Amino acid sequence: MSTSAPAPRIDAGTRTGAVHLTVADLDRSVAYYRDAIGLEVLERSGSSASMGAGGQELVGLVEEPGARPARGHTGLFHLALRVPQRPDLARWLVHAARERVPLSGMSDHFVSEAIYLQDPDDHGIEIYHDRPRQLWEGRVDEMTTIALDVDDILRELDDPAAAAFDGLPAGTDMGHVHLRVADVTSAIAFYRDVLGMDLMATYGPQAAFLAAGGYHHHIGANVWQSRGASPAPAGTAALRHATILLPTEGERDRVAGVVADAGQEPDLTADGPVVRDPSGNVLLLAVAS
Repeated sequence: MSTSAPAPRIDAGTRTGAVHLTVADLDRSVAYYRDAIGLEVLERSGSSASMGAGGQELVGLVEEPGARPARGHTGLFHLALRVPQRPDLARWLVHAARERVPLSGMSDHFVSEAIYLQDPDDHGIEIYHDRPRQLWEGRVDEMTTIALDVDDILRELDDPAAAAFDGLPAGTDMGHVHLRVADVTSAIAFYRDVLGMDLMATYGPQAAFLAAGGYHHHIGANVWQSRGASPAPAGTAALRHATILLPTEGERDRVAGVVADAGQEPDLTADGPVVRDPSGNVLLLAVAS
């Protein structure tokens, strides 16, 4: 997708919202997101469930029995649940150790401290806490990946061994969504030049990070395995859609109009306009409540 001139900057209050996923076994996934991750079941009906924290939906699950993990395709790299305070991350880490929740990584990214894991359908999950914004604002290109200082995080708690975990706290949100894309250049052309996000950092042809309002990133886009990867086929446990939350109906409609002017007519749904990035990743444009 291309446009003759960059779009106006997207409203600084824009953020990411709920991520909806296809899963192979709804009972298994609900149990995992409740017991391992710490989300609450907000609603469950038939083959779908809504899960979140503090009454706010963060993850939607839709069952397709027998769905296979969507490896080697564009789609979700990981959804990123941001906890409000550093002690919240410490409590979650103690919980994971106590319950022997398998982890896939722990990293210090300079802008944030993060813990990674995979759900039963191989959907990636990040649980993280931001460092104070004044430490990294204007320095997002210094994002890195080094070993997480677990001992320092645990010092946030008076007695880690006795720390209670009652689920992810109210105020937990979807801090960002990291996507697998077929090509980083076309991803930048869409998220920056069409939607109007700012390009915060790039890492050669492999990854780009884009955001609204000076955040380090609301959207991560990286080439996964090979350039030119295609969307996951039917019958796979894949990303259904990620949500871009606009602060007002007017801003949502303006952004949808910019996408239409760029050559892609949004699909109108009961939840809001739906658009696709050049890699086929589906985005719901919704209004923040």
